[in-house]
Amino acid sequence: WSNSSQPPIEAGEFLLDKVKDISTFAKKYNIEGYSEDIETDGSLASLLYTLKEHNQSIVILIDEYDCQLVANINNPILYEKFREIIRRIYAIFKTYNEAINFLAVTGVTRLKDATIFSVGSDIVDISNKSAYSQLIGFTREEIKTYYIDYLKLAAAYDNKISVDRVTDTQIDAMLDKIAYNYDGYCFDESCIKKVFSSWSVNNFLKDIETNGYIQFGDYWYDNGVLPSIIAQNIEKQEINPFEYLNKDHLIEVSRNSFLNPTSLLDIDHNVLLCQTGYLTLRSPLSAGDSIISLGFPNREIYDSLTQLMAIKALKKETSVNVNGKNILDEGNAKQIIDLFNTALNTVSYDRFPLNSESSVQGYICIYLKAAGAKVSSEVHSSKGRADLVIERLNRRIVIELKYADNDHLAKTKLNEAIEQIRNRDYGNILPQKELLRIAAVYNADPHVRAIRDYQQV
Repeated sequence: WSNSSQPPIEAGEFLLDKVKDISTFAKKYNIEGYSEDIETDGSLASLLYTLKEHNQSIVILIDEYDCQLVANINNPILYEKFREIIRRIYAIFKTYNEAINFLAVTGVTRLKDATIFSVGSDIVDISNKSAYSQLIGFTREEIKTYYIDYLKLAAAYDNKISVDRVTDTQIDAMLDKIAYNYDGYCFDESCIKKVFSSWSVNNFLKDIETNGYIQFGDYWYDNGVLPSIIAQNIEKQEINPFEYLNKDHLIEVSRNSFLNPTSLLDIDHNVLLCQTGYLTLRSPLSAGDSIISLGFPNREIYDSLTQLMAIKALKKETSVNVNGKNILDEGNAKQIIDLFNTALNTVSYDRFPLNSESSVQGYICIYLKAAGAKVSSEVHSSKGRADLVIERLNRRIVIELKYADNDHLAKTKLNEAIEQIRNRDYGNILPQKELLRIAAVYNADPHVRAIRDYQQV
């Protein structure tokens, strides 16, 4: 019984469709005594009652039980109608449970809505049960066992050698890269077991075979359905996108809001991000803890969510092209700084005041992400953390950014940034690319408010 392919519909149309499904099933299996009702719950009750009377039972699989709730997150009236429909259906399940041999329910969101599930209290929630925590993703061992031929092909392309020359070390190195991009999901109440995204891994390996080269795509974002849910929630709750720019930052939510969300209309936005795969568990669900930590599972999700939030924050997509030239790929230090200043000039100072180094860094990062650029802030290396790193296909741009209140301080801060880049050798990492390193200072003087002092290092 699946709703996954259905667009938003009216409640009456939904009921009529499900009545037809139940009647078709009863007719196909010659269930004598079944009587069709105009209501879904009436028809379902008749079916299950008849099966019970004949000492028969069925298996019920419900895929995306919350499809119409999600589709109507911005339509409270229709949302409530569908919630009532679902409540009545689960009440029937409980009343005639002897006619149900097995019932499994899946959904995008996990709600503990008392008006729905209290009537179906026989249902056991396994969303975060340790025993089932690796059910809906791949483990590293599973990928290595069942996809070994694809891994060898990927390692061969990565190392520019033939498949028969690929070593176990190269296979493990390829698995490390896949893990960085697609691993890290945790559905384990003990926060120990983790899994890879099966959707992303399958698409990544399929693309390697089809295209003949390696490209770590953003398959979860491109899936198309979930981003629309998040986008609606972001707009509705006016989420601050700057809170998500640090990919290593742990986001805290209350234990109750995580374990007992009751409605999509008022769900904690970080809990919704976790339920839809954009954040994941980063602490155990211990009974004594009042706070639960969430974080980004991997690179793919970090880039996807922050790009989505950037576009919503700026109310538009941005561009890094000037006169047909991609500044990040082809521009020099001056052109890149000019691009940054153009971005900073669009800031709404009442909404996003540029009053610190982190705020300037964050806005540049948001602007670039809205343009689809691969940019990360506070990037760790063996000698320190670079403020901004922009990865292009053949180029790596490293920005060490400082903040100053006046011209005199700006000169001092510039020298600090230059020395920091040199002493810590930012950006000199694998894979090697053309390296462009820029020390820059944002001058917050009201007469300036721009990056005026900078130097390529």
